[in-house]
Amino acid sequence: MRAALALLLLLATAHAAHRGRAYVREKVCQEYRMLGKENFRTLTIIANSRKYSNGTFEEIGHLVQEIVSLAETCCVDGADPSCYDAGSTALSVKSCRADSPFPSHPGTAECCAHEGLERKLCLAALRHPPKPLPQYLQPSDKELCQAFRQDPREFADRFLYEYSSSYSQAPLPVLLSSTRTFLSMVSTCCISPAPTACFLKEKLERKTLSLLTLTSNRICSRFSAYGKDKVTFSYLASLAQKVPTASLEDLLPLAEDAAEVSAQCCESVAEDCMQKKLLEHTAKVCTALSARDERFADCCKGKNLMENHFCILALPPAPAPKLPEASVPTNKELCGKEGALHATRYLFELARRHTSVPDAVLVKVYDSAGKVRGECCSTKDPSACLDSKRKQIEAELPPFLKKASQLCGQYNTLPFLEFKKRLRESLMQAEPKAVPGHLEQLLEQRVSFASTCCLPDAPPLLCSCKV
Repeated sequence: MRAALALLLLLATAHAAHRGRAYVREKVCQEYRMLGKENFRTLTIIANSRKYSNGTFEEIGHLVQEIVSLAETCCVDGADPSCYDAGSTALSVKSCRADSPFPSHPGTAECCAHEGLERKLCLAALRHPPKPLPQYLQPSDKELCQAFRQDPREFADRFLYEYSSSYSQAPLPVLLSSTRTFLSMVSTCCISPAPTACFLKEKLERKTLSLLTLTSNRICSRFSAYGKDKVTFSYLASLAQKVPTASLEDLLPLAEDAAEVSAQCCESVAEDCMQKKLLEHTAKVCTALSARDERFADCCKGKNLMENHFCILALPPAPAPKLPEASVPTNKELCGKEGALHATRYLFELARRHTSVPDAVLVKVYDSAGKVRGECCSTKDPSACLDSKRKQIEAELPPFLKKASQLCGQYNTLPFLEFKKRLRESLMQAEPKAVPGHLEQLLEQRVSFASTCCLPDAPPLLCSCKV
């Protein structure tokens, strides 16, 4: 397993070379000999399906075939030392052809304008953006076994591709462990005399790992989209909306701890990093919030910490408490030593007063607040700059938050058809002279936003575009 995880980092270069080519060649060949051709091939499928998550099965297949062939040819005893470098150069040339069989990428043409090592390094850095939401749908047990019996190798390859591209943001060790145990389950249960009982037993044993894959993919998607600072605020706002009676001092350490888990484990090749750190984080959340909130207490009752964490993630926002208006920080506070903390405290207070406002909206406001501070605090007259911005914010922010809160509040509490009916009525009241076509367009736009972005697991990149 350790050898496999070490190789994952090397495979991330796909069909390009790194600086220190001889070193990389020796490492790849060492792992190829250690793992054997089939394990090397399996890991190549996982790594490249993850990297090129929008590539087709056929495109990934072509790439895997070339990489395995390169290792097979250049890693044998007595192979010419220049074999690997020449082979990787040939792959980079093939990538730049108009009829390239490899996954296409918008940046390929730019890379192909370079030559030699620079071109290979540029191609190596290309990566598809992750899919907004996992798209893998597990077939029924019967369908799994039919496909497996028909062609076991084709079944395994296609599963590795579909699962790895769908959960491309899950850490590589998690993805490797999850796919390995799934294929083991299928190969065991499809030849079992009692397949139904076998699948039931195996799925129960895989439950924690399945939840870890789903959860870590969501966590690392958010970290990839936001970065550590914004992801800290995202966790803080989420907790503030779920436990609006808690203070910033109660919740900020938990949000910082969650962001630290992402920073340490999303790109780690340590086998148990994500599971170990996530379970430790869940225990901290349960200790801090169980006595304060019944819903957290219920989630934290279970013995399986991964299930507890999943339960906490799925908690909807609590009703907004009646609180006095949030205190706006002064210009001096915003541009002082702890300006970022004062801004965060104010936005935290907004989040707990508007518990239905979706994550993407709050993060957008947080982003804008940071930009305003950056612009104004570096000028000769910060107060004049902040005062002019403040007028605009006071005019635009409250109605914006109210609209977002109402939209998501209704979406999360009403049946879908009733939600759509009320939304149509409110739009007609707001724009009584709107032509029917424009009204329907507005309606569909709002419905699309609500159905995608008002959920706890809303995809951050997609929703930030929709705000």
